[in-house]
Amino acid sequence: MDDQPLAYFDPEFLESDDARPMRIIAEYLEPLRRFREQNIQDTVVFFGSARVHSRIAAQRALKRLRSGKHGSDYSMALKRSRKAVEWSKYYEDARDLAHRLTTWSLSLDTPRHRFVVCSGGGPGIMEAANRGAHEAGGKTIGLNIRLPFEQGANRYITEGLHLEFHYFFMRKFWFAYLAKALVIFPGGFGTLDEMFEILTLAQTNKLSKQLLVIIYGREYWNAILDLLPMADWGAISPRDLDLLQWVDSPAQAFDCLRDHLMTHHLVPETPQETQAPGIAKTRG
Repeated sequence: MDDQPLAYFDPEFLESDDARPMRIIAEYLEPLRRFREQNIQDTVVFFGSARVHSRIAAQRALKRLRSGKHGSDYSMALKRSRKAVEWSKYYEDARDLAHRLTTWSLSLDTPRHRFVVCSGGGPGIMEAANRGAHEAGGKTIGLNIRLPFEQGANRYITEGLHLEFHYFFMRKFWFAYLAKALVIFPGGFGTLDEMFEILTLAQTNKLSKQLLVIIYGREYWNAILDLLPMADWGAISPRDLDLLQWVDSPAQAFDCLRDHLMTHHLVPETPQETQAPGIAKTRG
């Protein structure tokens, strides 16, 4: 009897360059199956730094530092630890906002799960968003990217909705495809990359829906992100700046989200809309 495995059971082939198209398709079809099984219609995506800690964790780290031995780099370490405590407010705000959004979405009279909190699945702001939704009793999604130097997925993601990706572009596809709104918390290169890619899709009308983009935290973003000169120079249209809503509190952010979602996305479904492309169950 031949011991040669079938091609789709052969790890050597599946991990080869020749099988790359199959791996890409798998990162489309496998999340699609999960979202169908969990009856997910759409999401609100939270982006932000993986390096933000909860207030309790940041305060404990500062306390440990102060009570330990003081080396030559103590002054710098103390400064960073104090900054981490200050920065922890964004963790708590993301957690609060996700809780408010999920509590409201659970009150909606709809057969499918609407406006499910979705994050990149890791620590920091991602954990805070998943945590807030979990604590409100709702489903919450984590689209994690497999990297050699990053921590794994956080523990607040709903069972069955923790997805692991190899390809950044497939992960970004799923961020954009189901999203009805984005909330951009303070972050680094990755946060900016994700934000600008989706802004470009919205600017060029590649998204077939009204998408709200909330920039959270003027204190942080005003020092980093000044888009007005782009409009002044003509690199973007002045109306492109209207794609962004700037907020500074969970209550303000939630009001913006709720108003946008109710106005643009809580309309009565038609038979065609209940069979949304790519999510509804199909035959064959």
